[in-house]
Amino acid sequence: MSEYYEKTPYAGRITFLGAVTDRDEKLASDPAPAVEVTFAGIAGESHAGLTRPSCSRVKVLHPRDTEIRNVRQISILSEEELDRIAAAMGLDRLDPSWIGASMVLEGIPDFSHLPTGSRLQARDGTTLVVEMINHPCTLAGRSVETFAPGFGPKFKPAAEGLRGITAWVEREGRLSVGDSLALWVPTQRAWVPGNA
Repeated sequence: MSEYYEKTPYAGRITFLGAVTDRDEKLASDPAPAVEVTFAGIAGESHAGLTRPSCSRVKVLHPRDTEIRNVRQISILSEEELDRIAAAMGLDRLDPSWIGASMVLEGIPDFSHLPTGSRLQARDGTTLVVEMINHPCTLAGRSVETFAPGFGPKFKPAAEGLRGITAWVEREGRLSVGDSLALWVPTQRAWVPGNA
């Protein structure tokens, strides 16, 4: 164990990669066997960029459309949590492309609640940094509705606490379906105000 990061016994195998190429046209992502990740995110993805206009997620910090650092470059979901969402919705399967997923991993428990600052690292060193939980939204529900009529409104309540995480690129590289990403977590205790 290092002083700053601890390698966990968990690794996630990539089961899906995709890119939302025109968010104004559709939220759904186009599947891809491999993607290039740069410091700006996935090449050709509508969420890519070093900066982005602020949105409702940070409205308590910044007025809407303020230029801020883009730490929401990549949307990563868990295969196991997708299965739980689908079951709660009454679907046999929830296709990750329907909700604009960039990546799906299998094999990491309680994935949506990984600590901020955790690293997902490929064997070649390509590294993604966990920013925060990706709360479900009605936009994703509307996208589900176009593929599975009648199920769209069920998405948001079913996905609460299971919508995966957002991440940004710390080290560039190429990721492919089937690759394994090792999970590293920061070595720090939970924040406890008054313990100073």
